[in-house]
Amino acid sequence: MAWGRIVVALAGAGVAALAGSLLLLSGEQGSQAARSPLRTPSPADPLTDEEIDRVGEIASATLRARMTNGRVELLYIERGDDKAAGERRRADAYIYDYAANRFIVRTVDLAEGRVVAEREGRGTQPPPSRLEEERAAELLLADRVHGGRIRAAYARTAGRPLRSASDLGLRALIYTPRPASRGAEACSDHRCVRLLVRLPDGTWPDTTRTVVDLSAKKILTLTGR
Repeated sequence: MAWGRIVVALAGAGVAALAGSLLLLSGEQGSQAARSPLRTPSPADPLTDEEIDRVGEIASATLRARMTNGRVELLYIERGDDKAAGERRRADAYIYDYAANRFIVRTVDLAEGRVVAEREGRGTQPPPSRLEEERAAELLLADRVHGGRIRAAYARTAGRPLRSASDLGLRALIYTPRPASRGAEACSDHRCVRLLVRLPDGTWPDTTRTVVDLSAKKILTLTGR
């Protein structure tokens, strides 16, 4: 896995890594995808758009029912760099199961058109995907207290009502509970994020006491130091 590249890209996000894994969001893979391939890709070439789509379809084929209700998400796809694969084109799909609070890595062999390996982990939180970032913002805005405060701040700075989460600048960071803080103990097992929100005037409302529990789909408020 190209975990080192991802750590550099996400420096400062404060995330815990699972050795040998993680991750590049399928919707953000401009650097991975060859937009107009003129030849058959070699094993070392980046994934093409077509390959990314195909890997996603193969990796999620047995999970689509649970993906429909939002309990499982395909978060990232990355070209495999397993030296044992030789000349074969392989890619890893990273999937998060919010009901079981675990993530699954499925390796797809593109020539064979099937999943050739699967592994899973618990207790380790990969970086948030863009999809999770947007979902966290929607949950935050739906909250009467916290969402109301963000909406009021937006209207004050923009001069118009907030239409949707897409109007905001967003940055999500994985949240891990600290001994001195209370109110988000569930995040020891659940997938939780702290969401930073940027308003049109460039200011950032204080959300340091707010945590979005993506597993439980609820907003938590931190107390204590």
